[in-house]
Amino acid sequence: MYRAPLRDMRFVLHELLGDERLSTYFSAVDYSGELADSILDEAAKFGENVLEPINKSGDHEGAKWTAEGVVVPQGFKAAYASYIESGWSQLSVPQAQGGQGMPQLVNSAVEEIMFASNMAFYLGTSLARGAVEAISESGSEEAQARFVPQLVSGEWMGTMNLTEPQAGSDLALLKTRAVPDGEQYRLFGTKIFITYGDHDMTDNIVHLVLARIDGAPAGTRGISMFLVPKFLINADGSQGARNDVRCVSIEHKLGLHASPTCVMSFGEKEGAIGYLLGAPNSGLAHMFIMMNAARLSVGVQGLAQSERALQQALDWARNRLQGKPPGDLTQGPVAIINHPDVKRMLLSMKARVEAMRALSYTAALALDTAHRDQDEGVRAAALSRAEMLIPIVKGWCTETAVQVTSTGIQVHGGMGFIEETGASQFLRDVRVASIYEGTTAIQSNDLIGRKLGRDRGAAMASLIKDLLADLDGLRANDLDTKAVKNAAVEALITLRDSTEALLRLQADAPLRALAVSVPYLELCGLIISAALLAKGAGVAAQALQAGSEETAFYKGKLRTARFYVDQVLPAAYGLARIVKSGAASVTDTDVALI
Repeated sequence: MYRAPLRDMRFVLHELLGDERLSTYFSAVDYSGELADSILDEAAKFGENVLEPINKSGDHEGAKWTAEGVVVPQGFKAAYASYIESGWSQLSVPQAQGGQGMPQLVNSAVEEIMFASNMAFYLGTSLARGAVEAISESGSEEAQARFVPQLVSGEWMGTMNLTEPQAGSDLALLKTRAVPDGEQYRLFGTKIFITYGDHDMTDNIVHLVLARIDGAPAGTRGISMFLVPKFLINADGSQGARNDVRCVSIEHKLGLHASPTCVMSFGEKEGAIGYLLGAPNSGLAHMFIMMNAARLSVGVQGLAQSERALQQALDWARNRLQGKPPGDLTQGPVAIINHPDVKRMLLSMKARVEAMRALSYTAALALDTAHRDQDEGVRAAALSRAEMLIPIVKGWCTETAVQVTSTGIQVHGGMGFIEETGASQFLRDVRVASIYEGTTAIQSNDLIGRKLGRDRGAAMASLIKDLLADLDGLRANDLDTKAVKNAAVEALITLRDSTEALLRLQADAPLRALAVSVPYLELCGLIISAALLAKGAGVAAQALQAGSEETAFYKGKLRTARFYVDQVLPAAYGLARIVKSGAASVTDTDVALI
């Protein structure tokens, strides 16, 4: 049974990151730490009481394709009605667009709860926010008025239609056509892997579709973005005729069975009517508005499923009686949590979960700063940092989630391989997170090619400098905090050296830099998170010295951070060695030898 980790979430928001600045940034909505806590309380109630009870049943039942449309599992429609009635679809949408205008930091925390409660359900709802942002920034006034209010309210849902059977991640190969027809276009083509491309939870679905206007340049330079509704909207705002778009099948997947992943056909008859968003041939730039929000959310999915797996593994280990460690004189078997290796696995899961939470929330706060600070220089620096962190969050958190959820199965032993315990669902559901919205290699290539390349590592150098300054100011009066601080400082220096080495490699031999881009991304995730955990350990140590009554909580923070630097962080030095000297073994190998 999932329970939202509210205490640790509040620790990151208020004590580690210090969200006081948001009170200034979001004064129009009277933001405060108390308001954030209240929102998280309500999100926890909704997740635990509405979404979690239909998570396992939804996985077993799955979404079903019919000729009339896709049918979601039992309970999903009622849960969605409760979702929009409670106003969750409006949470982080700006007030000017009819939303509540909450910070991205709060939205990410709420997303963690929702994704942990029921990832398959929340996938569909989370796409609407990106659609609102994309239409608001690139759509005409008419398109905004006609489509945004219903997306904000949750009356309609949105999708992203990018890839095609022959294209995969290479969007330059897109073939979907857009034929001008007066002020609108008619689209013809097939899209695959469309999350919630069709369903019966809302009366209408707003598809954002990448296509080529006839005569457009080849490659990504000729891609435009179109708004294609499932049902057309009449001039008076009422629902009109069915558009020429339909789901022809849904994929049979490893996990996320309740989330329909659709093959969408546009223009089987006269052509699907679509409305151009933004300028012709600039669709990819407009779609990235939606994709960047989605990539941060996918990183949070990794965190969420890891937290879920941790909770179940802990419950199992505390109640499963089996054997006893050497030297234990108690009669009969003991709970397996007392066995050293089970304890190690649980600490490994817990440390990584806390690291992912600190990293994800840090990126979210950087986005809030980038959009809201009054100082233009501060905004620009925060945006560079946020954009650099997002591929790390997306790539490292999802790859780490595969480790954590797999370890959760291991804690269960043989019972973890049995579907009835539920441990395998978390691994099955999260496995795709390191693939969709850009594989880990796509994230790492973006990190070194666009984010490091555009400023020659200035944003990364600034982040490392700030983290070292934070640790320099950390009062370490106990052995655990000293050990964590020293290990994090040493690791940050390693990251600084590795970044400089990678930049040199990128300048001299770009292919070799790409050959070590994923190890570099993993290195960033491991080390930046270590610095954040070390900072958190300092906060915990100060709270204990001040006589806090939450002794167990703060001692737990110290022990988790110590475990991380002792048993997780050392992997960073192997990755650093790969970054500095491991590229040639890839680039110099003939593919015939693989």
